[in-house]
Amino acid sequence: MQKVQKAALAATLSSFVLMGAGSALAGDVVITVTGVQARGGDLLVGLQTSAQFLKQAGDYGEITKAPTAGTRVVTLKDVPPGDYSVSVLHDLNGDQQMALANGMPAEGWAMFRGETLRAAPTFDQVKFTVPASGDAQVSVAMQYPAGR
Repeated sequence: MQKVQKAALAATLSSFVLMGAGSALAGDVVITVTGVQARGGDLLVGLQTSAQFLKQAGDYGEITKAPTAGTRVVTLKDVPPGDYSVSVLHDLNGDQQMALANGMPAEGWAMFRGETLRAAPTFDQVKFTVPASGDAQVSVAMQYPAGR
């Protein structure tokens, strides 16, 4: 991964703004986060639209303080239909940004289809759809840096 691409990935993972306004035609998004490690810090889970992607913006999110190891399930309420990316950051140092070491992620992270990424993602690579009919379920697997 090139440094510019790594910085873009870090920006995506650090973009968490809590709880946006609801919509009359909205559903719940259930996000299952697997492989969480008990390392302290906070687990930040957030959604972004294509306009917010790779920016420090987002409308829906949740913070879990000092998560335990295993699987965490987060439900984000009243999310309008449309395409979103989901990103997770295991923020160990409390700065709500992805820490980097030698240009690589130094904290745990996850994105939809994140295990397939080999460079900074595009929105189309990591998006999922909240249908007009209501709820959506997404599963993401945490990625932790080796040796940390």
